[in-house]
Amino acid sequence: MTQLNLTQNFKSIFNTTETPRVFFAPGRINLIGEHTDYNGGHVFPASISFGTYALGLQRTDQKLRFYSMNFPDNGIIECDLNNLDYHKDDDWANFPKGMIKYMRENGADISNGLDILFYGNIPNSAGLSSSASIEIATGVLLEGIFDLNIDRIKMIKLGQQVENKYIGVNSGIMDQFAIGMGKKDHAIHLNTATLEYQYAPIKLEDHVIMIINTNKQRTLAGSKYNERRAQCEQALADLQTELNISTLGDLTKEQFEKHKHLIKDDINQKRAKHAVYENERTIEALNRLVENDLEAFGQLMNESHLSLQHDYEVTGLELDTIVETAWEQPGVLGARMTGAGFGGCAIAIVHKKNVNNFEQAVNKVYHDTIGYDAIFYTAMIGDGAKELTEGVK
Repeated sequence: MTQLNLTQNFKSIFNTTETPRVFFAPGRINLIGEHTDYNGGHVFPASISFGTYALGLQRTDQKLRFYSMNFPDNGIIECDLNNLDYHKDDDWANFPKGMIKYMRENGADISNGLDILFYGNIPNSAGLSSSASIEIATGVLLEGIFDLNIDRIKMIKLGQQVENKYIGVNSGIMDQFAIGMGKKDHAIHLNTATLEYQYAPIKLEDHVIMIINTNKQRTLAGSKYNERRAQCEQALADLQTELNISTLGDLTKEQFEKHKHLIKDDINQKRAKHAVYENERTIEALNRLVENDLEAFGQLMNESHLSLQHDYEVTGLELDTIVETAWEQPGVLGARMTGAGFGGCAIAIVHKKNVNNFEQAVNKVYHDTIGYDAIFYTAMIGDGAKELTEGVK
């Protein structure tokens, strides 16, 4: 789907001769640091070349009209600028609605309605953060069309609020941050407690990052995501009876092992162990990447998956089949699930010369075990959300 096609579709769907402006927000992968973002730890995401296009034109009235080429059966979803409450029937359109609502409440001068067309080439429910991509695409579209000057970190925080308060998923800030602040050929090492961050160049040289989609649909709000967060919060509360800490990310592995007896529930103790150990792995991963030690980085990825499998219990048969099969393949430095889990995607660092054999071998085992195919993508690491001007007609 080219930008020209999208522009033509916009004109046809909204019955206009005016040319819309085109904005893009990427999806993201997380190289390591999973389920640490809401526990005050570090994450290591990168924005990818797949994402969400948002085309928009300002209207003269107060009407908002949304159309997604990914959900054409829903048709045009309409609402009024002065009634942006969540409605289940509005389905996917609640994400841009929520972003418009919170940006207005935070002082953005959005006084007219809009026609907006969305098109995403992120696989639905793949765990590459299509919802945050829609939120930030909406944010940069509003910023551009209404000539707003919005601090990007503030926009990112508003996107997280949409997810947490409007949609009702207690996710951390990583997804919106990676999408809003992404940089071509770099990952972002982010301290989610302070929002301090640094860019780390991804020098893959003879390797590529493969994304493997399990094709198992996953919906965060309906999963055990919020349960995991509650378990970590209870573990933290137990530790705080004797320790002066704000988050699980404040603990070293040694401190955790010394004080883990304070966590009354065995399951909660396992959840907290993952958060603490994964945070240290992520800090170590930055050091390995700076030294260009991809092999050590890959080993940390493997350890991350094992922790997510056994201590956090968010992988499942589909992801474990892909990752464990990937570990056995020639040319693979590391593999792990990425995203929240419960389906979605895995990633692997694979030598270029082994890519075709890797895909065939992993998919054969996956199909034999699960009964259907996985889908393989090569991830290109691109820039964060922005307006597109080149090639738009």
